[in-house]
Amino acid sequence: MADSYDLIVLGSGPGGYVAAIRAAQLGLKTAIVERERLGGICLNWGCIPTKALLRSAEVFHQMQHAKDYGLAAEKITADLDAIVKRSRGVADQLNKGVTGLMKKNKIAVHMGQGKLTAPGKLTVTGEDGKDTELEAKHVIIATGARARELPKKTGKADGKRIWTYRHAMVPPEMPTKLLVVGSGAIGIEFASFYNDLGAEVTVIEMVDRIVPVEDADVSAFLEKALRKQGMTIHTSARLETIEPGDKSVKVGIKDKDGNVTEAEYSHVIAAVGILPNIENIGLEDVGVEPDERFHIKADGFGRTNVPGIWAIGDCTAGPWLAHKASHEGVTAAEAIAQELGNKDVHPHPLDRRNIPGCTYCHPQIASVGLTEAKAKDEGYELKVGTFPFIGNGKAIALGEPEGFIKTVFDAKTGELLGAHMIGAEVTELIQGYVVGKTLETTEAELMQTVFPHPTLSEMMHESTLAAYGRALHI
Repeated sequence: MADSYDLIVLGSGPGGYVAAIRAAQLGLKTAIVERERLGGICLNWGCIPTKALLRSAEVFHQMQHAKDYGLAAEKITADLDAIVKRSRGVADQLNKGVTGLMKKNKIAVHMGQGKLTAPGKLTVTGEDGKDTELEAKHVIIATGARARELPKKTGKADGKRIWTYRHAMVPPEMPTKLLVVGSGAIGIEFASFYNDLGAEVTVIEMVDRIVPVEDADVSAFLEKALRKQGMTIHTSARLETIEPGDKSVKVGIKDKDGNVTEAEYSHVIAAVGILPNIENIGLEDVGVEPDERFHIKADGFGRTNVPGIWAIGDCTAGPWLAHKASHEGVTAAEAIAQELGNKDVHPHPLDRRNIPGCTYCHPQIASVGLTEAKAKDEGYELKVGTFPFIGNGKAIALGEPEGFIKTVFDAKTGELLGAHMIGAEVTELIQGYVVGKTLETTEAELMQTVFPHPTLSEMMHESTLAAYGRALHI
């Protein structure tokens, strides 16, 4: 006889495990199915351990510039094995934390490969090959995504000379001359990490600017900063050929004019996007529909086209971010509880325009809402303000005077349409604008807000003032 639940969550990443916790809080009998490690990619191979790596690189970078702060540090070296060991230790700690949260919230954990056999029915195949039958009134699919491979003609990532992000997190050796294919958040973060540790780094991007989802001014500033740090950047370029050898990789890079330049690198990191993990989980058997990009179609609450089957996180439409997945998990859990008779929950559909994006390179990038160009494309008349880090006392005191904050407002209503930042600690600052957008703030509330001094956050105030010609410190 099958084990029976109110809800089964397939996948335990930041969407899945949070959905399970929220469902348990609402009194639902809940189970979670995971084929690898609790916490999914984010905790084990993504967001958290990469930030541990980047923190080590940041400290190393600061130590190399100790003289700028009146300090002395000599014979500074980086121990890659120790850096990776620390990162894996952080991942292990968080994995244990999620395990504890499952026990605390009395969530049943089934380790193995889960597959839908009918609406509300799953088979979980364990490592021993034995099957466990589960059933539930509702199922949330939270199976996440994996790195997209390079085209077949250009070679497959094998972990030796050609790496995915996963290989790059536990490298067998330190790259000397590294090629990063793709300049999205993952590509730029690894480029920044290995560049700080001393590798000679080249980045190629198919479109005409790096970090192309960001505001054009942010892209331009970042490219200039990375070039200043010693990186080589090729935009409007693609990987044409790749030939891995025992000690190097020969590549051909095609530029926008069709010219192919051959070069040789010690390693190549492929950071060309993701593919959803929707194979072999029974979607076809139950009739769940994917979209044109092979992600699962789901509404703002996570409902698919099949009643009782929900989908959240990276297996659905973007942006593919951990915090978006967690928010979707809470929303779906509350919507399920509501369908099961709970009248005290009132979930709201996801508003993608209020989801922040963060890139932890050096300098950091953070943004929310519309870029200036996108806002213009949508027909808005704009008020745009920009304030530089060099005008902020705290940034100068920190020795981090490079960067800016840009705000985009609707000129007619004062609505905050978007905010875009590049510079030190902007990933911690962006949430102020996210809260503002969620509360549907206008420039008036932001102007009347008292920001503490001396802080980097004062630049958020100044950027708002600048949009209306009232900046005080430039």
